[in-house]
Amino acid sequence: MALNLNDKKAVVAEVSAQIKKAQTLVIAEYRGIEVADLTLLRKNAREKNVYLHVVKNTLVRRAVEGTAFADLAPQMVGPLIYSVSEDAVAAAKVINDFAKNNDKIIIKAGCYAGNLLDVEGVKALASIPSREELLAKLLGVMQAPVSGFAGALAALAKKKESEAA
Repeated sequence: MALNLNDKKAVVAEVSAQIKKAQTLVIAEYRGIEVADLTLLRKNAREKNVYLHVVKNTLVRRAVEGTAFADLAPQMVGPLIYSVSEDAVAAAKVINDFAKNNDKIIIKAGCYAGNLLDVEGVKALASIPSREELLAKLLGVMQAPVSGFAGALAALAKKKESEAA
């Protein structure tokens, strides 16, 4: 379906809004992917707050002009799906995890904090734990001494009770 000029402007504005608040942009080729698989990919992206869309490359090139993602424009050729996220690793993780099980998704490139990433760079970024995972690990580390101390107090209280009896 052809877009008229107003529709194109709206798409560029929408993509620009997502790009402005993003830390990471990953592009992947999706040639030959089945509709059910693409639907699953979109569902995974929504769950992780990743903006995932198939958009005309010329419109995305306009949206990234003057941003930290502008260096990615020459890579925007062919049937691409764009993964954009505010979380530093979410966009890369969604595409990379899906590409592991579906050979129709081929990672082409990415950009994080103004740094252009090749395929290996995107995979390395995807291997980093997400912010939520890191916070959960930190909380576990912080709680370990407290729970150990509470266990020791409970054991001491039991010992005192048995000595008093």
